[in-house]
Amino acid sequence: PSFGFLFDIDGVLVRGRTPIPAARTAFQKLVNPQGQFLVPVVFVTNAGNCLRQDKAEQLSHLLGVPISQDQVMMSHSPLRMFKRYHEKCVLVSGQGPLLDIAQDLGFCQPITIDTLREKRPLLDAVDHDRKPNVLSCVHSLSCPSVPAVVLFGEPVRWETSLQLIIDVLLTKGYPGNPYEQESHPHIPVLACNMDLMWVAEAQSPRFGHGTFMVCLENIYKKITGRELQYEALMGKPSRLTYQYAEHLIRAQALQRSWQQPIHTLYAVGDNLMTDVYGANLYDRYLRESSGPCPQTQLPAQGPATLPQEQEVGLGWQQELAAAAAARCRSVLVCTGVYSPHGARSAFHGHRDFSCDPALLQPDHVVPDVDAAVDLVFQLENFAP
Repeated sequence: PSFGFLFDIDGVLVRGRTPIPAARTAFQKLVNPQGQFLVPVVFVTNAGNCLRQDKAEQLSHLLGVPISQDQVMMSHSPLRMFKRYHEKCVLVSGQGPLLDIAQDLGFCQPITIDTLREKRPLLDAVDHDRKPNVLSCVHSLSCPSVPAVVLFGEPVRWETSLQLIIDVLLTKGYPGNPYEQESHPHIPVLACNMDLMWVAEAQSPRFGHGTFMVCLENIYKKITGRELQYEALMGKPSRLTYQYAEHLIRAQALQRSWQQPIHTLYAVGDNLMTDVYGANLYDRYLRESSGPCPQTQLPAQGPATLPQEQEVGLGWQQELAAAAAARCRSVLVCTGVYSPHGARSAFHGHRDFSCDPALLQPDHVVPDVDAAVDLVFQLENFAP
């Protein structure tokens, strides 16, 4: 095959924990009687609250076909390439098995918000029922400096995470100290999953990690008068995520000894602001890179320019082979965030991505993932 699939999960294969009926039907068309995939498939999700092995097991049960962890790309998967932070004591925010996730990615000394709160109990003061006795907290536990912050996903107690992350940023990594007069530039922040909203069992979309990031950015700006800066943004719609996904597609094709180069990627998703925008942004990058005068360094995040470009950009690009696909096509399904009958909403993309109407136009709109597979097979003249 000369093409591969990039499947979103929430809103395409499941709603919360409820499988979407078309998913199992679609995947029976993608495997042979032995359960081997007929084309390269990678699951690209902005979720980040579990290990990819656990997600692979969930998908195997859901779809009725064997899924390898090498086919699963969580929003945090590209952090494996940010090795300059792996030996540092990074503060990690989110929920789920955070320490397991961080260590699996290569971080040797992660510290969670809960652990930082235990070491600096006076910092968390919003919930009066959780406020400690001041006299008993005079002797705080020793706490290492925090040279970087990694945002994996939305936390549970937002007020605690927002307070402690702000404390770390405004003290240059020494929470508990007085805020510095000049705290800018702040320590590096690496963020995964920019989804403002996502779909579960409820009738309307729910807050995602992007909503938490909006809160953090606005609090930081209100206090300092400056914009919060990200060392790296990953998860859809960032180019970094799609280039990493293409890397996994090519590795899969190599493992199966498929000789034909992967020419086209089909990104199947339910969200205009992430799935469609990201696929179209990557398609634009692929076309510009293969033009008569390809640029050596295109913005990793799209229209916005980030600090990552100067420092981290070269680092992660050296970890990955250059993009080799020619096109990335966006296929929008109607089983999740997007509804063909819904009101047109405002731009929900992240602050650092400009609202480009052309990037919000899907190449194809289909009812569900089963119809998406049929469409791609037809476009590629592929007969299983």
